Parts: sequence; C-alpha cells; structure tokens
Amino acid sequence: MTPDPLLPLWSTPLGVHRFAQAHDINPLLVRVFRALRASDERADPAAAFYASRDDLLQRIRLPEWEALVKFTVDGLRQTVALANQGAWPEAAPGLQIALRGLWFQIANRGSHHDVHTHGNCSWSGVYCVQIDEVTQRQAHPLLGATNGVTRFYGPHFNHLGGAHMDFGNAYLQAAHIDIEPVPGQLVVFPSWLPHQAMPYDGEADRIIVSFNASVHAAAGSDQLHGYSHV
Repeated sequence: MTPDPLLPLWSTPLGVHRFAQAHDINPLLVRVFRALRASDERADPAAAFYASRDDLLQRIRLPEWEALVKFTVDGLRQTVALANQGAWPEAAPGLQIALRGLWFQIANRGSHHDVHTHGNCSWSGVYCVQIDEVTQRQAHPLLGATNGVTRFYGPHFNHLGGAHMDFGNAYLQAAHIDIEPVPGQLVVFPSWLPHQAMPYDGEADRIIVSFNASVHAAAGSDQLHGYSHV
C-alpha cells in the first residue's frame, strides 16, 4: 500500500452545541444572574464587567438551571468522546465528568477578557445566555463584526512573531478563529487553548456561563499505558 503523502497532525478540537430550551430558559437565567450580582457586596453595580464566583453548582437550585447543567455535561461528553477517537482503548471507558468550576460573566461598554488559558482541568466551555441580535451587534461603528466574539488562537500562534512567512506556509497564517456569540450556543474547547472575549458594546449586556471540567475513566484510573508514576 502506498503511504499517505501527507499527515495532517495535531488538530485542535472544538465542540459546538445548541441548547433546545434556550429560548425559554435564558431569560430566567438573566434575572437570576442579575440578582446574584446585586447581592454581591464586593461588586460595583456601575462597573462594565462582572464575574461571579465559580461555585454556581452549589448556589443555584432551579430545575431550569439543572437542565442547562445537564446540557453542558452532555455536550462536553460528546465532544470529549469524538476528540479521543483512536486515543482511548478500543473498549471506550465510561466517563466521570467533574465540573471544577462554573461561573457567569456580564460585560458591556467595551469591556473584554484578555488572552488566557484555564488551568487544573482538561476542558473548558462558554455558553451564551444573552447578547445583541447579530445584525445590531455587528453594526457597531468601531468594533464591527468582532463585537463580543470569542477568539481562539491556534497552537502555532506564539511561533508566528517574527517568523519567516511566505507563500509556502500560508496554511499557518490563519492563526485564529472567531466564534460568533449566539444565545443558546455552547462552545467546548481544550483548556490549554489560548482565547479571549473581544471588546463588547451593545444595548443588551453580553452574559455568558463558563466552566472548567476534568474527565476520568469510570473505573477510577486514567492510566492508558499500563505503568504507574513513581
């Protein structure tokens, strides 16, 4: 058999999922999050940006919230299974998914979240609760189409500064991707992937829910190679 002349190595998986109940549940979440912000003594009510503590699993007890959490875990489970095809043993293990942190953010008036990664977890995600309608959002006179998007940077991005660029490595020059913020949309991504929330300004606040998660084999062992760490 002739070997494949090209090996497309080390792709970066992103999972995109849509919450079927978003239209009914998101408005309630907006009210709940605003109430939590108002009750937070450390919060400045006039600030353009607010981030809650990451303990929402312990603080919110509503069936609608539980439905969103279940959707989030199911989307994460599906993404992780697809991303690990060929890497897990042939008998794919059952999974234990631990949400290590779950929080919300409210942003407006040009606020943003600079480039960062997430630690102490293997996967993270962002769920859009509320934002301006797409035509209105993209019509912003200064921010345009990037208004409020989540921007992900490819793993080669840090190597492009000062690097030789010519026609031969054009495939490297699309170094980032912008994911449109759509209410009801969940984006699941590897926690090591650099990303940022681009500046947002609109009539409606940009409200999102974010999470960190770790994923483990149901049998309680994550070893894949048959040896123990010393």
